[in-house]
Amino acid sequence: MVDLDVRRPAVAGMFYPMEAGLLARQIDEFLARSPRGVERRPKALVVPHAGYVYSGPVAASAYRLLSEAAESIQRVVLLGPSHYVPLTGMTVPDSRAFDTPLGRIPLDLAGIQRVLTLDAVNLGDEAHRREHSLEVQLPFLQRCLGEFMLLPVVVGACEPQQVAELIDSEWGDQETLLVISTDLSHYQSYDQAREADRLTAGHILSLQPDLSGNQACGCYALNGLLLAARRHAMEVATIDLRNSGDTAGPADRVVGYGAFALYEA
Repeated sequence: MVDLDVRRPAVAGMFYPMEAGLLARQIDEFLARSPRGVERRPKALVVPHAGYVYSGPVAASAYRLLSEAAESIQRVVLLGPSHYVPLTGMTVPDSRAFDTPLGRIPLDLAGIQRVLTLDAVNLGDEAHRREHSLEVQLPFLQRCLGEFMLLPVVVGACEPQQVAELIDSEWGDQETLLVISTDLSHYQSYDQAREADRLTAGHILSLQPDLSGNQACGCYALNGLLLAARRHAMEVATIDLRNSGDTAGPADRVVGYGAFALYEA
């Protein structure tokens, strides 16, 4: 029987493996291959959302930073763009859980009710039903954190202040991790993408909440995080900056991927 209160995976078998064992092994391999650096607990991550063969290694470089904080993180506030449904404002789902091949993730129902008091936030499943920008992050989070509650937000056209207001509402303490899902430049040559993404990374590192959709497809959510981060005097580090030409694609039309970590001062 299908549980109508649970969102089923939409891109399993396409963006990432459908079989649980294969999926877990692939993620673990990505994490194991990620370069080791200074271990520091991030408050927020910015990660890409393409198929794992393309962006998985870049996403893993950020998720690896959660290894020392996994036991204390109990809740993830996850924001990503709408690829399939024209959307103004932000939408949270009318569901109680999200499923992946690795198991069921309960939603933070109290958090959903809180953010619904904000003018820019609406309730509905349509924008979530097929959206991959949030879904592809979930198996990584499951492998890195184990059990946690999820507050998933699909972000459409809105002002940075509106997104920052939601982020501030759900900032929490050490139990809460913020995750922004976004790719960077799209369908330029390899060299053009490297230069464009380098400039975008500069905006992110200087907390400039003025990115456009040409620079990052998740610009609305990302600009909101950057505005909130500026108010919280956060520090930002680039963890990885590559594109599909570096991972599994041709070099003539690439998609840019960046992994960034934000730290509380």
